[in-house]
Amino acid sequence: MNFIILLVTFILMEGATWFIHKYIMHGLLWGLHHDHHDHSTEGPFEKNDYFFVIFALPAIALIYFGSLNHYNYLFYIGLAITFYGIAYFLVHDVFIHQRIKYLANTQNPYLLAIRRAHKQHHKHLGKENGECFGFLYVPLKYFKMYYKNAK
Repeated sequence: MNFIILLVTFILMEGATWFIHKYIMHGLLWGLHHDHHDHSTEGPFEKNDYFFVIFALPAIALIYFGSLNHYNYLFYIGLAITFYGIAYFLVHDVFIHQRIKYLANTQNPYLLAIRRAHKQHHKHLGKENGECFGFLYVPLKYFKMYYKNAK
């Protein structure tokens, strides 16, 4: 049962990420997110990086309180959020934005589709008119584009 909680929470995080990205990061907290789009911050860190801390706090709290209660469901929800955060960092910051040079020349259609969808998101420098707010879900049109090229 714990594995199912972990898996379902991880999957649901994609929907939560889409909602948070579209309505909070491109809304109320645009002040923290805008430098990710316009690259107005010099150096290796952006104000946008504060979101890692913001999103880590509930995960840490869930893991902590779940561990105090015999590693109940709260622990596994927090663990899933943490795993999603690790995946987000590896795919978004390392792979897509190449903050650490890795997989720069991949030919994997899924990874190329993720990169293209994210580039579509970043073509909008303002908080309005955005698209592709998700993370691991790739709109079918981008996946098809690279799947055909791979054959």
